[in-house]
Amino acid sequence: MVTLYDVAREAGVSTATVSRVVHGQDKVRESTRLRVKQVIEHLGYVPDGAAQSLSRRRKEIIGFVCVESHARQYDVENMNLLYYDEVMRGVGAAISDRGWSLLITYLGGEDERDFGRLRTLSGKVDGILIGQGVVPSPVLARLAERVPVVVIAGSPAERTVDVVTADNRSGSAALVRHLVEAHGRRRLFHVDGAPSVADARERRLGLERVLRAHPGCRIIGSYQGEFSVQSGVEAGESLLSRHRGALPDAVVAANDQMAIGVLQTLAQAGVTVPGDVAVVGFDDIYPGSLSDPPLTTVHQPMRLLGEHACIRLLDCITRPGQRPRAEVLPTELVLRSSCGCPPGTMIREPVRPLRGSRPGRQASGLPEAASGGRKQQPGQPPRVPEPTAS
Repeated sequence: MVTLYDVAREAGVSTATVSRVVHGQDKVRESTRLRVKQVIEHLGYVPDGAAQSLSRRRKEIIGFVCVESHARQYDVENMNLLYYDEVMRGVGAAISDRGWSLLITYLGGEDERDFGRLRTLSGKVDGILIGQGVVPSPVLARLAERVPVVVIAGSPAERTVDVVTADNRSGSAALVRHLVEAHGRRRLFHVDGAPSVADARERRLGLERVLRAHPGCRIIGSYQGEFSVQSGVEAGESLLSRHRGALPDAVVAANDQMAIGVLQTLAQAGVTVPGDVAVVGFDDIYPGSLSDPPLTTVHQPMRLLGEHACIRLLDCITRPGQRPRAEVLPTELVLRSSCGCPPGTMIREPVRPLRGSRPGRQASGLPEAASGGRKQQPGQPPRVPEPTAS
């Protein structure tokens, strides 16, 4: 194995000079730098990563914590793979040019034993990304005392660590407003996510905000889902058993997987979508575009979530002592035909943030309006988008 000493001897310089060249430091003549690099190339010298990390007091490793879902083996998104695949692509883009590594681990949920594993992980990495906001604030605070932590898809109100999330509340409000104002859907069935999941809470708040602004609309029933297709199937079964005699106008599911499960159950029961019941989701995962009918939803920028979170974590590692902040990324309303838009509709509209709905460095004083929810003038028919090629 070629060592640092071999390079120094061959180049006729000190080991300290070779180290400066390897680490890209100054105080080396350009001619000397060039000669050392030529020797490194000629000898095939590869720096010892462990030794470099020791000298820099960094491991150059980021921990990435995925939250495991308890979906069935053939669920559309078993273990949330579609979500985490996109998020990790963003993380990979942020570290690809830095030479850092990613250590991936899984949490089984909200078990205290799993939270204890986070403390162990903190001793092996320079910082931690947590892929979903299910870890309680006190646990995050203790973890942040050891290493920088950034939570992806966490609560924008979190104050103990940095958070990068999508504007779930405004996206949900835009979606429900479109159902109410463009299609006249008044009686809604809500398929919720777990109460402890920040995304579900924010999406629920967006729904409730629209209902308060439209007194003629109401939720006639709800089901507590788990963000999996199977829980959507069960939600559809619950809907049919309780409301078969008077179906809701629309089903608002907290994510696409559950919306797809609802579509499956309704189709098996002979209930047409959107003729009898409209169905909408959230996330804009690819299988939603393949469902029958294609799913109207809200796009959250999963890849950008990972990229922005990783960039923020690297910044906190290199510049410690910064105050935690929340970054909220914009969403898009994705109109297809499951909401009642004409077959073949494929429209993407940026969602404008609700006024005062989200703290964080991207908070805005824009007016309370969302694409897809434009206010109609009295006496005008609801706005329905023109169909486009999908």
